Amino acid sequence: MEPEATGGAGMPQLEFATFPNQILWLVVALVVMYLILSRVALPRIGSVLAERTGTIANDIAAAETYKMQAAEAEAAYHKALDDARVAAAKVVEEARAEIQKDLDIAIARADAEIAARSAESERRIGEIRESAMEAVTVVARDATKEIMSAFGVKADARSVTSAVNARIKGGAA
Repeated sequence: MEPEATGGAGMPQLEFATFPNQILWLVVALVVMYLILSRVALPRIGSVLAERTGTIANDIAAAETYKMQAAEAEAAYHKALDDARVAAAKVVEEARAEIQKDLDIAIARADAEIAARSAESERRIGEIRESAMEAVTVVARDATKEIMSAFGVKADARSVTSAVNARIKGGAA
C-alpha cells in the first residue's frame, strides 16, 4: 500500500479528521476500564487490604498477649527458682543440723568410751603401782634381811618390815 492511496502520508492518529472518533473510543475504553476496576478489581484489592490489616492487627494483639504470657511465665519461673533455692537451702540446713546432731552423739560416745578406757587404764596403773610397791617392799625386806645377815646382825622380821615400811613411806613422800 502506498501512502497516496490511503489519502496521505503520516500517522493516522494525528489526522484531525479522525479525532472525534478516537476521543469517543478513548472515553468508552476509559469508562469500561473504570467500571471493571471499580466493580471487580478494586473491591477485591480492598478486601485483601482489609483482610491483611485485620490479620496484622490480630497478629499484633496475639503477640502482645503472648508477650504478657511470656512475662508471666518468666516471673513464675523466677519465683519457682527462688522457691527451689529456699527449699534447697532449708534441706541443706536440715541435713547439716542432722549431721551435726549425729556428730555430737558420736563425739559424746567417743568421749564416754575414752573416759571409760582412761578410768580403766588408771585403775590398772593403780593396781600395777600397788603390785610394784608390794614387790618393792618384799624385795626391800628380803634385801635388808640379806644385808643384815651379811653384816652378822640378826634382826627379826617385824622390825625389818617396820623399818622398810617407814623408809618407803618417808622416801615416797
